Amino acid sequence: MNPLRRQFSLSLGTLLAGSLLPGRVLAAPESRQALIAAAWRGLNKNDPYFAGVLHADWQARKLEIRHAVPLPSRPHGLLPEAGGGMLVVSARPGTWLMRCDGEGKVVQQIAQDDSSLLRFCGHAIVTRDRLLLTTETDHATGRGRIGVRDLRTLKKLDDWDTHGIDPHQLLLDGEGHLIVANGGVPRTLADKKHDLQRMESSLVRIDTGTGKLLQQWRLDDPRLSLRHIAWSHVPGDGDARLGVAIQAEHERAEDRAQAPILAVLDGERLSTPTRANDNFGYAGDIAAAWDGGFVLSSNQVGLAQLWHPATADRMTPVVKMDEAYALASWQSGGVLVATALGLVRTHPTLKSMILPWPQPMALDNHWSLISET
Repeated sequence: MNPLRRQFSLSLGTLLAGSLLPGRVLAAPESRQALIAAAWRGLNKNDPYFAGVLHADWQARKLEIRHAVPLPSRPHGLLPEAGGGMLVVSARPGTWLMRCDGEGKVVQQIAQDDSSLLRFCGHAIVTRDRLLLTTETDHATGRGRIGVRDLRTLKKLDDWDTHGIDPHQLLLDGEGHLIVANGGVPRTLADKKHDLQRMESSLVRIDTGTGKLLQQWRLDDPRLSLRHIAWSHVPGDGDARLGVAIQAEHERAEDRAQAPILAVLDGERLSTPTRANDNFGYAGDIAAAWDGGFVLSSNQVGLAQLWHPATADRMTPVVKMDEAYALASWQSGGVLVATALGLVRTHPTLKSMILPWPQPMALDNHWSLISET
């Protein structure tokens, strides 16, 4: 047997059955296919990057590339748009922002002004007023900014203070205001970390009408970098939890290995509900799971784990596979996980499945579900 095929077959045993997972869930009708916005490169680190749409056919057990667009450099966040297109944000310190249509054509691309020393930090969101907001760093001052742009033209209209440094992912809350994760890590224009004793990681809530600071939350340990965030809702319950994926920045590996990798904003309080972690201290991505839970990926150790409020003091492994990284919520409580070998789906009531990559490819940090039918 081919070694890669043998490895693929053995890896199927690392997908845990939904019946082992906590929480009350209802059986879901299985979708037939999914379209996913993704970014990738070849298996070599110097291979070029692409962004495009992947088509997952669950019945045929096949994954295909619908279209792919070559990119100027490494991407990070992907924001699906109506009609199957997407916005692609360059990885920190990013210099470009690109819009692709549903046919895989580049229709807009802008570049940061070198003289301003502003750089993209990898993520974007659209407000209810149809403004595009991007996390940015002003490397002249080291402070975080929110770029406010016209969604249609991508022209910059304004920028706001994030009241922190190293801003990363941003989402809207139930009132339409902005939640920003300030990672808090001082960085050079070459993306080198420095002066970690000056870290100031926080979550902030910003008024999307005025750009003013409404609230700010911090954890007691300043070496816990708050980076990626996701909302998780309980069906029939108006409340929502914000999950925050943490990356530990302690000097000693022993301290990082014991650090929590999840924080939860529950109402007004930000806390770390469990000390259970990945024994490494690096949660790379986070996605909503069923009944108010979250799945977190730890690509450094090849693990995706579920945290659920019904068992808040622990985490349950759901995928153990090399390079478990990009996550996307799917099928009313399930999660799609990008791994070294292919797309893995996990769900509490549906059969786990892995679809191998259609060609040799290494997925980047994030992907996003466009549609499912």
